[in-house]
Amino acid sequence: MEEKLDPYAALRFKEFNFFLVIRFILVFGWSMQFIIVEWEVLSLAESIFPENKKLHLLLLGSIGIAEVLPAISMALFAGHIVDQREKKMLFIQCITAFLMVAFGYYFITSPYAYENYENSQIMIWIYILVFIGGIVRAFIGPTIFSLVALIVPKRVYPNAATWSSSTWQLAVVLGPAFAGFSIAWIGVHKSMGIVLGAIIIGLILIGFIKKKPILNPKIGEPIFQSLREGLNFVFKTKSILVALTLDMVAVFFGGCIALLPFFAKNILNVGSEGFGILRAAPAVGAVIMMLASTHMNLAENAGKKLLFAIFFFGISIIVFGVSDIFWLSVFALFMYGLTDGVSMIIRQTILQLKTPDEFRGRVGSVNSIFVGSSNELGVFESGLTAALMGPIKAVVFGGVMTILTVGFTAIKFPTFRKLDLTKDMNENA
Repeated sequence: MEEKLDPYAALRFKEFNFFLVIRFILVFGWSMQFIIVEWEVLSLAESIFPENKKLHLLLLGSIGIAEVLPAISMALFAGHIVDQREKKMLFIQCITAFLMVAFGYYFITSPYAYENYENSQIMIWIYILVFIGGIVRAFIGPTIFSLVALIVPKRVYPNAATWSSSTWQLAVVLGPAFAGFSIAWIGVHKSMGIVLGAIIIGLILIGFIKKKPILNPKIGEPIFQSLREGLNFVFKTKSILVALTLDMVAVFFGGCIALLPFFAKNILNVGSEGFGILRAAPAVGAVIMMLASTHMNLAENAGKKLLFAIFFFGISIIVFGVSDIFWLSVFALFMYGLTDGVSMIIRQTILQLKTPDEFRGRVGSVNSIFVGSSNELGVFESGLTAALMGPIKAVVFGGVMTILTVGFTAIKFPTFRKLDLTKDMNENA
């Protein structure tokens, strides 16, 4: 008789609940911060270069590049450090660094800064802070990936991945949605103050998580040998490699969200409130997926489910791109959030079940390079293609490329199409 699926298996572990709250708060703050920065950069660009809309788009897209360059360059080194260090203390250090960056934003968006600095100087400082934030993100991704595996037993990894990914998805869309409204209600500076408060709360709550053992048997291993072994493991484990590559390409070409401020202002003709609704639409999809996925066995036929999710992700992007009707755009973004949520959950399940404990930091860093960094590269790709093709064609192009990637993967890697993680789950029970 088949064992009944427990949708709350991971939530029965107290530390995991604190972890989810901390992750939600931090991602909420970070994603809120990113949108505030986007809005501020666009406003500054319009004041400095009032007639050059192409340059506005390029500057908007360049935010992603400013963050992704340090994230990519530091990721592998960060993965090595994570596998060598105690995870709780490393997490505290990451959050503290995040807090310092947020304080920098809080200062540079203050009335004092605008009274004493030129708009061009403020923009330069914003990009510097974005760059520093990219360094922090290089460490925090593999740290979180490694920490969650030490909080819950292996038998509940798939359920933990579902809750963790859903929490991330929920926060990453609720944060920007709230930012859209808070910018309209209280302004950029006070909105950044909310971000500061969120980070401080997250830093306090981590005290409820105990220190964890270091499971890497090769403490003190030379860094280049460590990095080589980590990369070899990823490239030899085809299920991990294909899942990362597939999601990387989809996320890269699915960066239409970066253009939402422009679509809100110039195509859909709505203000910051409408911008907030557009940002909130993926949140609704994410919430529904979060509730539904805990009752689903996404480990069964995981490969096929991941391919279907990314296919419909691409469809939603195309619909958003061609729509000039506000509520149709909202629906398309709802589907965007829902399908992206499924994709993220399945990818995290694959990574958690297929990665040994001693490689988690390095695999997490590769995941940051493949998927995390592709978010920012996707922002730049959207800005660049929008400047070259126009915003509508750029978004449609991204959706088409996403669908073509799914088709290529399904044909090229039939074993991945048939991937089923049920056996891996049972082995770890």
